Amino acid sequence: MLDFLNDLLWSKVLIVVLIGLGLWFTFASRFVQFRYFGRMFRILGSGQVFAGGSDGHLSSFQALMLSVAGRVGGGNIAGVAVAITLGGPGAVFWMWLVGLVGMATSFFECTLAQAYKRAEPDGTYRGGPAYYIAHGLGERWKWLAGLYSVLLLVTFGFGFNGVQSYSVATSLNDAFGVPVVAIAAGIAVLVGVIIAGGVRRIARIADVLVPVMALGYIAMALVVLALNLDALPATLMLIVKSAFGLEPAIGGGIGAAIVMGVRRGLFSNEAGLGSAPNVAAVAEVPHPASQGVVQAFSVFIDTLIVCSCTAFIILLGDVYRPGAEEIGGVALAQASLASHIGEGGRIFVSIAMMLFGFTTMIYNYYLGENSLVWIGGNNKPLIFLYRVAVIALCGWGATSDLGTIFAFADVTMGLLALVNLFALVMLFKPALQLMRDYDSQIEAGASEPVFNPEKFGYHGLDSKAWKGDAWDYRPDGAVASNARI
Repeated sequence: MLDFLNDLLWSKVLIVVLIGLGLWFTFASRFVQFRYFGRMFRILGSGQVFAGGSDGHLSSFQALMLSVAGRVGGGNIAGVAVAITLGGPGAVFWMWLVGLVGMATSFFECTLAQAYKRAEPDGTYRGGPAYYIAHGLGERWKWLAGLYSVLLLVTFGFGFNGVQSYSVATSLNDAFGVPVVAIAAGIAVLVGVIIAGGVRRIARIADVLVPVMALGYIAMALVVLALNLDALPATLMLIVKSAFGLEPAIGGGIGAAIVMGVRRGLFSNEAGLGSAPNVAAVAEVPHPASQGVVQAFSVFIDTLIVCSCTAFIILLGDVYRPGAEEIGGVALAQASLASHIGEGGRIFVSIAMMLFGFTTMIYNYYLGENSLVWIGGNNKPLIFLYRVAVIALCGWGATSDLGTIFAFADVTMGLLALVNLFALVMLFKPALQLMRDYDSQIEAGASEPVFNPEKFGYHGLDSKAWKGDAWDYRPDGAVASNARI
């Protein structure tokens, strides 16, 4: 039954819905992900991004690192290898296409999460799909926000954390021979220490780990490209031709290339699932669309850069054999990197899997906590019990086979996406207004647009989160100064 539901959701329904809506968002926004592509890099270079927010709020850069920590996981290595094995090199092309389209979807869901965020007593923010459903659509849709929160808690807070723990333990055991029980204990202790400090400590850890793991993996891929520069044009041509069936049947043919590429892209970048908006909402930014632009860049990092690194490591090596299934998954990535740089490549991939999996675990924890706060309020004993449960699950999951739990979490994640996409369609009008306000200020010469909530015209905003307590703005809605008050 679980296999049937997964196949129905991810091979049929969600591929059509996510790609269809992603294209709609792209055209309706006049290709927002391309119009502001250069600005993504300029935002990262601004002091506003790297500085911590006022009163201890998280910066936009910290929120970006948190979302990258969640998007970039073991699936960027093992998942891409499986997609190539089953769908051929053409799957990489469709993975890229999904990433480009998903950038627009991520822009809108994260912009809405910022607009409808709530200020917490401890000086932080909370937000996400549950918040923009309840406050943007109104009280009569509060049940849908509750359903989304339960699905998010079950999927990420519990299901995927166990699976990530299992993947990390298995990889380290295979590469270094460390007993799984010892790895399980280590994971439980580390996760416990980090999550005990709340979202700020999680963000500080992500600040360090995410750039190290991502840049290290990208650097290794660049070494592989440099060693095989003469073969790169032919490899790119193979990817494009295979995507459109212009090469002899590879993997499962053009149909398998499309399905595997799309599924890999959707699973990896999570655009449309509503997970990243939970993190996007915690940042202190002058305009909701600023975080939308940054989070669109997060999709680009995940799919167009990190997933591509794995693809080129495999396709430029001599281990992958089209149509052969003797080796696949993370083993294929490890063997391929070893073919380029020697046996040290296997250890490197194992360490990368460990870092990717660990940062994803703490990200998944935060998503679950955010959902729990929505369901039960800021209940300290309840949050404490949740933390204990996550720590125990991370330890137990490392020593267990969680195939059934993973399959169940895949189903709940598919339902999660459908709920979030419904909300995005219903709230697309205010989302467009937020984008147009951002556009108009850019066109008027503003270096950094500033949001005036009084001009927005839609109900549901939290005055404590936006009423001029962090950023100056002109009451008439004209281009505002971004000087701090």
